[in-house]
Amino acid sequence: MKRLYCIAFTHNYIPIEKIGLFHLEESFYASRFKHLKATCHIDELLYLSTCNRVEFLITADEVIDEVFLRLFFTCFAPQFTTDEIEFAVRHAAIYTGDSAVQHLFEVASSIDSLVVGEREIITQVRNAYDKCHALELTGDVIRLAVQQAIVTAKEIYTNTQIANKPVSIVSLAYRNLIESSIKPSARFIIVGAGQTNTLMSKFLKKHAFGKFAVFNRTLSKAEKLAEDLNGMAYPLSELVHYKEGFDVLISCTGAAENIVTPEIYERLLAGEKNQKVIIDLSVPNDIAPEIKTAFNVKFIDIQFLQSLANKNLAERKKELDFCRQIIAQKISDYNLLIKERKVELAMKHVPEKVKEITENALQTVFAKDIENLDEEAKEVLARVLNYVEKKYISVPMKMAKDIMLN
Repeated sequence: MKRLYCIAFTHNYIPIEKIGLFHLEESFYASRFKHLKATCHIDELLYLSTCNRVEFLITADEVIDEVFLRLFFTCFAPQFTTDEIEFAVRHAAIYTGDSAVQHLFEVASSIDSLVVGEREIITQVRNAYDKCHALELTGDVIRLAVQQAIVTAKEIYTNTQIANKPVSIVSLAYRNLIESSIKPSARFIIVGAGQTNTLMSKFLKKHAFGKFAVFNRTLSKAEKLAEDLNGMAYPLSELVHYKEGFDVLISCTGAAENIVTPEIYERLLAGEKNQKVIIDLSVPNDIAPEIKTAFNVKFIDIQFLQSLANKNLAERKKELDFCRQIIAQKISDYNLLIKERKVELAMKHVPEKVKEITENALQTVFAKDIENLDEEAKEVLARVLNYVEKKYISVPMKMAKDIMLN
């Protein structure tokens, strides 16, 4: 099996706003990643993109050096300038072998998250795998790594206090919204109907807010979220024409540029002058930065929420040593799974060979002797050979696994 690598861009190493450079629209996954695999001689690939990280989990025989990385990022983002490619090469965090496995386990377990203990990441890892697996980008190594990462995360969430009183980016945003004394009659504009805004809607429903206008590029997704909120759904193209006013604007899309410009924002105000609350959970930001200073707003974005998240980190750090003990054991378990899989792959042709030997014995080597047997004896012989075939497959497989694992 080929070696496992992780190429990561996270809030730990680069400014959050720079992570948006590496976001890829899902509609490009199939063509872009298949080209990437072929050009860079990658065997398996998993792409994980969240609001504060983008990670590539790959298996390859290639050495991950600067030459490889330049080719990799040129294929991944053909629109990148030379400076952007060099930024990617310089700032990519590279993990290899067990270090890549450990990093994946820490990501899935939220140890490496912006908010330690937030549970959303385990779903994001699972969804990322499902999407890449559906496109036939993954194989045995990544499959087993993700399975074990999810097992590890569940054990950590169950047996440690890492998720005690969890505070995610969404819950931090919601807490700030409530602290703004927003009335139940407040009018909400929600831009984007993805996982983040869906999570936010669960908080909003609990607080009995009831006036929502949901905008999304895909209308059917806007309709689904609007139905859940008992609101109205619109295609994103209609945002510029919306004239009903608002009190709170919440935005989280995968757009590569600002969705709400100062011109669009002024139209959305519909002449109102009172302070509005803006929650921008996108990277890069959906809301143009000029709006913060040009209008009367309370602005809540990822950068602001990160500063709040840091205050919660100290309380949870005391659990990290225990979490890493669990992860160390799970890495060992993963390596055993990989060894078992190697045995299975190495011996996958054994059943065919055994069957060939048996058929050759029956039809050629001992054919004349078998002709002299009566029907009852032939039936007994067939049962014996069938039994031996099965045992000859299962017993050596078990012995090989025992030898390798011990």
